[in-house]
Amino acid sequence: MSRSGGTSSSALKRGPPSSFEGLEDETSKKRFKEDLGNQPDSEKSVSRPDYEALAEDLAQELQCGCCAELVYRPVVVSPCQHFFCGSCCVLWIRNGGTNCPACRGISTIVTPSRPLQSIVDILLRADPSRVRAERERIQADEVYKAGCSMRIPTPREASPEPNLNQNADYVRPCPHCAPDNAFGWRCPQPVIDYGVDPERAWHLDDGNPPGHAFCGNCENLLALRAPSTTKCDLCQVSFCGVGVPGRCLAAPLLSQHPHNMSDLGDLIQSSEVYGCFDHNTVEVDIMLDYLTAQELSPRHIYREVASHIHSQPNGFRPLIELDLFVDIHSVTAGIDENPDAPRNRICRQCATEVMLWGIKDWWIRERQKGFLEETVTRRPDCKEGASCSRQKDLGECMLFGETRSKFTQSRPQRMQGNVSSRLFLFTLYVRTNVCGLQIITSSPPVFREIRSFPPIHQ
Repeated sequence: MSRSGGTSSSALKRGPPSSFEGLEDETSKKRFKEDLGNQPDSEKSVSRPDYEALAEDLAQELQCGCCAELVYRPVVVSPCQHFFCGSCCVLWIRNGGTNCPACRGISTIVTPSRPLQSIVDILLRADPSRVRAERERIQADEVYKAGCSMRIPTPREASPEPNLNQNADYVRPCPHCAPDNAFGWRCPQPVIDYGVDPERAWHLDDGNPPGHAFCGNCENLLALRAPSTTKCDLCQVSFCGVGVPGRCLAAPLLSQHPHNMSDLGDLIQSSEVYGCFDHNTVEVDIMLDYLTAQELSPRHIYREVASHIHSQPNGFRPLIELDLFVDIHSVTAGIDENPDAPRNRICRQCATEVMLWGIKDWWIRERQKGFLEETVTRRPDCKEGASCSRQKDLGECMLFGETRSKFTQSRPQRMQGNVSSRLFLFTLYVRTNVCGLQIITSSPPVFREIRSFPPIHQ
């Protein structure tokens, strides 16, 4: 303020708190503060936080959405950001889960959460009684390896309901039997509709009507000579081409899509893939990591397997002689009039059988393309190959006269049925094929663990 008649600067100063009224000097004020700090605990208990209530609230917030216990090795589902125990999420995926276990939202990947783990560690240090039992922790660590990310398979597209024959005794006409059908071609031997002429209708007990068969996909009646009809050269089943576009079709050999193998998620859920590797889950996981890193799809695997078989002198004949394509459809197959004829068309189901039959040999060839580390590719394979009788022995594996310790690693089995609310009650031990390991480097923590073990039996 101005010097003339204004409020003095001393009037603007804030006065001392009421607690210090009557204290004359700084020494007295300091002694008063020390006295306040030396009050008994009973007098200060009102201002102390309720740590027990805080710990309880924090534990409630950190419960796993699957097992309803304090989260262990927490992982976060993207993009919804719900978190679960790492082992609970692994079992959810292996039991067929294709989305978030909490909100059922579409999810793509599960990643470990360091911030959540830090909060859990602080809580357990403050209240050690909340630590899980040692047995539960051991079982959880066998299911999920800390720090690893996971893939959630995409939901499968539901197949359209087939238009089944509604008449239990008589055959319904095919789409080409009507005189003025929309396809511009009519059957030379049309089937009579039971509703029009019951006396001339074709009974199902009499087999297929002349010039007709049933589609291997939609199971509707089709005309064998119709322009839209195609026939699989492996299973000898015909397809109408009009019932379900893209599915009621025997496509050219290298352009077909394997049935129920749309993406990598279908390989993850397929128990047949693990069976192709003699249930060597370690080798399958390595292959899946490789497919992810190289961005390869099941269709790519099928095309390379089919091309390799087609280039062999005998082609698909060895597979046909193994009855690999017999009874894979619910309809009656045709007759293979010329076993030596070239195989140019294939159906979706047969494409899946071809891929599964050759996926192990494909993986062995793929490892030789030079995409793996030198420490992996320079290792020798077992001299006895796939016929080695010691692969699954509980003892030791002999490799080139040298005794190597059995590598036993617990892995979750592919379970059927529902997942229990307490997922830690499962004791999941899977024997691993020791002698069959080849390793790439897309997941360093895993490969450091098994880098020194023998290679796969080819």
